[in-house]
Amino acid sequence: MSESKPTPDAPEQSESSESIGNDVQFRLMTVGSVRFDLGNPSPQIHLMEEDSPYRNISITVALSEAQSLHNALIGAVGLRPSTHELTTSIIARLQADIIAVRILRHENGVFYSELDLMTARGREQLDCRTSDGVILAIRQPVAAPILCAEDVLQSFYN
Repeated sequence: MSESKPTPDAPEQSESSESIGNDVQFRLMTVGSVRFDLGNPSPQIHLMEEDSPYRNISITVALSEAQSLHNALIGAVGLRPSTHELTTSIIARLQADIIAVRILRHENGVFYSELDLMTARGREQLDCRTSDGVILAIRQPVAAPILCAEDVLQSFYN
């Protein structure tokens, strides 16, 4: 982690925040729950900030992604590999590691994320759906961190 001096608009960096690139501050998030509400056709993933002020965001996902995340959280493996299980196997066979999934921005109701990989050829950053990135991060032998840009969290709390 790089160290940065806090500014009046930016929180002091703690152990659960990271800064990369253009001094974008990221906060460590955990999956709080996957909610299936019978009154709402779309399930939601709830991500919670690890440290104070303990903010959270909800991400609407398709039913198949919600089920896949639920299975990843409980360590369930299907009789035949799901798309996420297959992708996890491919990443492992290629001897790559997921460093993190980063939620970069939120525009017009859509979350934009990237999957950060370390490969034999070096670091690769791939655009991904947030739900896919979270599921793949959880499916790693040691779960990869889920990071959310401070600007994204602030947009929900201002």
